[in-house]
Amino acid sequence: MVFLTRWFGVTESDADRDPAREKADIEAIVEKSLLMQANAAAKQQRSLCRGTHAKGVCARAQFEVFDLIIGREPALARRLAQGLFAKPDAYPAVVRFANADASVNSDFKPDVRSLSFSVGLAREDTEGPDAKPSRQDFSMQNATTLPINDSPAFLATISVMTASNPVRALWSLPFRDKLRVVRTLALAEIQARQAIKPYQQLRYWSTVPFRHGPTDVVKFSAIPLLDNPARPLQKGNPKGLQDELARHLKEDGKMSGFDFAVQFLDVERMTYWGKHCEADFWIENASVEWNAAEAPFHTVARLTLLPSSQLSPEEGEAVYFDVTGNATPDSTPVGSINRARWPAEVASRKARAHAGGQCSAVR
Repeated sequence: MVFLTRWFGVTESDADRDPAREKADIEAIVEKSLLMQANAAAKQQRSLCRGTHAKGVCARAQFEVFDLIIGREPALARRLAQGLFAKPDAYPAVVRFANADASVNSDFKPDVRSLSFSVGLAREDTEGPDAKPSRQDFSMQNATTLPINDSPAFLATISVMTASNPVRALWSLPFRDKLRVVRTLALAEIQARQAIKPYQQLRYWSTVPFRHGPTDVVKFSAIPLLDNPARPLQKGNPKGLQDELARHLKEDGKMSGFDFAVQFLDVERMTYWGKHCEADFWIENASVEWNAAEAPFHTVARLTLLPSSQLSPEEGEAVYFDVTGNATPDSTPVGSINRARWPAEVASRKARAHAGGQCSAVR
């Protein structure tokens, strides 16, 4: 099975990868990402929105880091207590719940949902040359993996999606790139066909790996508390998810919370189709799941929404998230997709700022 998935773009080792090609791939990905962003705006006759996750809603929250010594073996506690999680504390946060599509659609169109948030780390006494980063950003989706495996799959897929004739563009690709696109689109369709639930009742995953201190690599998950309140969604309302979250923030006495958990990359325990793989395999293949039965999640913090804290549309437009640019040294992203998406996200953000218009949520 490992041999078969290699044909569809899953890379087993560095021998399957082409590092020299990556820079050119990323430059092309940036160009195609800007084209996709512009095409979505032109098709809907609106100003530029975000390149992905175009439709969303922002609010304020609190991010509370727990005392990780309590109830844990000392070795695990030390392993968990890295960077932002080194000591118990509470930080202000800004969250954005969104739909993944580059277009502004009805909330009931099948799609992946996202939770992105920024944790404010700045203190009054942290200014000067030794000051630490002022924030730590996280970007998560209600799927365990990304359907796009790596930069070659990213470029092949976005080339097809932005082509004037996608079928012709697909057939013009080299055979293995065809297989990469087919696999990517199939996984994306499966992920989008999840049951539609209120944003505050979904579980989210980082889908891609990050450093956790000097030696470990991890993925993250935001797990909704079982008693997060929500009312039945109004399926005739194209803004049903947004409006339900706004109602929750304004009316409910209890605010929703998410346990924030860390999953360690553990090559001794993790397997792919029954086979143990090197760390690079798990880091470079964004579409390969880290089985939680083999690598369990450990709760380290809690994200809690604040009442009556929804940001205005204008404030929400100014919010952005950058998991590479806004990362402490202990939490930098790793892997092919993380290297590829950062320049595209920065270019998309600059294009939106240059356009100067407000993304109009017409659907």
